[in-house]
Amino acid sequence: MAKVKTTFFCQNCGTQYAKWQGQCNACKNWNTIVEEVIQKPEKSDWKTPSNSAKRVSKPLRLKEIDSSKEARLDTYDAEFNRVLGGGIVPGSLTLLGGEPGIGKSTLLLQISLKLPYRTLYVSGEESQKQIKMRAERINPNNESCYILTETKTQNIFKQIEALEPDIVIIDSIQTLHSDYIESSSGSISQVKECTTELIKFAKETNTPVILIGHITKDGNIAGPKILEHMVDTVLQFEGDRNHVFRILRAQKNRFGSTHELGIYEMLGSGLREVSNPSEILISKKDEELSGNAIAATLEGMRPLMIEVQALVSTAVYGTPQRSATGFNAKRLNMLLAVLEKRAGFRLGAKDVFLNITGGINVDDPAIDLAVVAAILSSNEDEALPANYCFAAEVGLSGEIRPVQRVEQRILEAEKLGFSTIFVSKYNKISLRDTNIKIQLISKIEDLVSSLT
Repeated sequence: MAKVKTTFFCQNCGTQYAKWQGQCNACKNWNTIVEEVIQKPEKSDWKTPSNSAKRVSKPLRLKEIDSSKEARLDTYDAEFNRVLGGGIVPGSLTLLGGEPGIGKSTLLLQISLKLPYRTLYVSGEESQKQIKMRAERINPNNESCYILTETKTQNIFKQIEALEPDIVIIDSIQTLHSDYIESSSGSISQVKECTTELIKFAKETNTPVILIGHITKDGNIAGPKILEHMVDTVLQFEGDRNHVFRILRAQKNRFGSTHELGIYEMLGSGLREVSNPSEILISKKDEELSGNAIAATLEGMRPLMIEVQALVSTAVYGTPQRSATGFNAKRLNMLLAVLEKRAGFRLGAKDVFLNITGGINVDDPAIDLAVVAAILSSNEDEALPANYCFAAEVGLSGEIRPVQRVEQRILEAEKLGFSTIFVSKYNKISLRDTNIKIQLISKIEDLVSSLT
C-alpha cells in the first residue's frame, strides 16, 4: 500500500492547495477548501494488465492518420441526433446536465430502450426495480438494454468486459467512486478520477459513454470545471418542472454545432419529440389580443416562429419597472430608448413587461422588430393582425438592420400560413413566386406607419 497523502481542494472550482486556507485564490469564495485523502497505489488499467500492455501509442505523421469519416451511431431520436450533430460519435464522452427532476434519467433510459445496439445502463441512484417500472411505461419490449446498479468503477469495468456493450450510460458520475481514491463519492478527486477512467475506456475501445451530471444551485454542472473540459460534448437539459416542455442544448460539442436545439414534451409515457416547435411556441387564441407579435427566429439550422408578449401600463410605484423573461433586459431598455428617441413614444413613465412564450431564452437579434411591435401594440391597446410576423434587428439610430438567412425565415413563415412578414429593406432576397407578402422597411418610423 502506498503512502496515504492528503491534499486540499476547493469544492467550488476544484483548485488544489498544499495546505488549508480560508479563501480560494481562484474563485475568491470563502470556506470552500476541504481536505481530501488520496491514496495512490499501483494502478491497473481498466482492462487486465496483460491486455493493456499490448497497446502502445506511437507518433504518426499527419498524412498517415486515417481521416475517413467514422459512421455515427443513430440514437433513433431526431431531436437528440440534431443536438449531437447527427448521432453519437464512437469513442466519445458526452455529459448531460440539468435540474433535479427535469427528466435526464428518463431521456437517456428512453434512448437506451430505442437503440438496437447492446446498451449498458449503469445507475448509482435507483434500483433495478425502479428503472423497470419506468421502462414499462416507455418501451417494455426492448431486448438489448441491460441494467446494472453499481457505483464502484472497478466492478463496472468487470461487467463491461463480460458484456462488451456498444454504448454505456452512467447515471450519474457524482455517484461513482474508485478504489484508487479514498475520498467520498461526488468529491472533486473522485469525479476527476472516475471520469479519467471512463475516458480511457471510451478512447481505447471506441465505445461511446454518456454521463449524467448533477448541477449546483447556480445552474452549473457540479464538480470541477475541468470535468467539462475533459469530455467531448456537454449537453444541458432545461425547462420548468411546472411545464411539460423540455429543451436540450449543446454547450460544447467537438463534433458539431453548439447552436442546435431539441424540444421534448413530457408525457406519462416518456418524452415526446416535438418536430414542429412553432406549434407549441405560438399560443392558440379565440380572439386577437394586444401586445402579441410573432417573430421568425433561428436556433442553429432550425427556423422557429415564437410569440413575443408585451404589457405596457402606467407606473404605479413611481419608478417604472422593466422586466423581461427569455429576453435580454438590457436590450429591452435599448429598444425602449430607441422608441422614445426616434418614434416619439413616451414610455419613460410606464412599466414594460416582456415575455417570450414557451419558456425558452432567445438571443437572436432578429426578434428586435417583433419586440418593438408588441410594445407598440400594448401601448396603443390595439391588436396586431394575427397573420403578421417580423424578422429584423433594430439599430440605435432607429434603422432596421438585415439579419442572416432571411429567406429561410420567410419560407418557414409561409409554411405556417402567415400572410405578411416585415424584414429589412437592406436584405438581399431572391425568392420568387411566394404566397407571403414581404414588407420591406428601413427605419422604425416605417414600422409605426405600417401598423397604424
